[in-house]
Amino acid sequence: MDLSKKTLIGLRADRFRHPLDLQATTALKQVPGLDIAIRSLLGSVAEQFFYLNNIASSVLVSEKQLPELHKLLLEACKILDLEPPQLYVQQNPVPNAYTFAMRGKQPFIMLHTSLIEMLTPEEIQAVIAHELGHLKCEHGVYLTIANIMVLAANLLPTWGTVLAQSLQEQMMQWIRCAEFSCDRAALLAVQEPRTIMSVLMKLAGGSPTLAPQLNLDAFIEQAKSYDDIAKNSLGELLQTAQTAQLTHPVPVIRAREIQRWASSAQYQTIIQGGGESNKLQETKGGWRNW
Repeated sequence: MDLSKKTLIGLRADRFRHPLDLQATTALKQVPGLDIAIRSLLGSVAEQFFYLNNIASSVLVSEKQLPELHKLLLEACKILDLEPPQLYVQQNPVPNAYTFAMRGKQPFIMLHTSLIEMLTPEEIQAVIAHELGHLKCEHGVYLTIANIMVLAANLLPTWGTVLAQSLQEQMMQWIRCAEFSCDRAALLAVQEPRTIMSVLMKLAGGSPTLAPQLNLDAFIEQAKSYDDIAKNSLGELLQTAQTAQLTHPVPVIRAREIQRWASSAQYQTIIQGGGESNKLQETKGGWRNW
């Protein structure tokens, strides 16, 4: 355990949840019977599907298997005051990580080998903590349907078509907003904003050989340039169109958001108070809904 990091005993998700996440989650809750439908119709089948896939084609991380990754998981869980989920590693050339969790079921996190290969241990922990953020914020029910849409649509064509027709736009909007909360969870775990921004930079243009050559300060300047584009109506329209079908906000936006939050009173209060201070509210003003 890194003694320089604060353990956030009693940390509640509403202490760090991004206001866009709260807004989008509230909107999904207005869809009649959605929670029940996902759990009753998809929950058991999806859980078995992903579990069998993990056992068959992934490696389960433990004290005996990839113990350094296991230590990173346990440390992040301790800081975020969360029970450890299962962690799997899967051979895959596409850098990615994702989480599956149904209420009352065994959650898991999946890391792709190509992502691990271009990150430092601190950055890997940031990715793990980002995924833990989904569990901390109880994104499980909606994350399940999003994962089925994104990961399993080709294997479950009937469900994939139905879900895409009825919920795709709303689900993509929700998951993009939820990612901001999870980036905050990652920052709370590693407690160094440049680590989070470095992960985002590598996701944008990294590889095992290129990653050590990337310049984080130049990437941060790039994020500022992206903001400048939105100062006219055409630029804002193009940015909106660009992100409409994405499952994640573009990396430069995420880097900008985490840099801002790292210098906020909300973040400093959580870190200094160890997670137990009174809930702080963020005003809606000042946040752009991309």
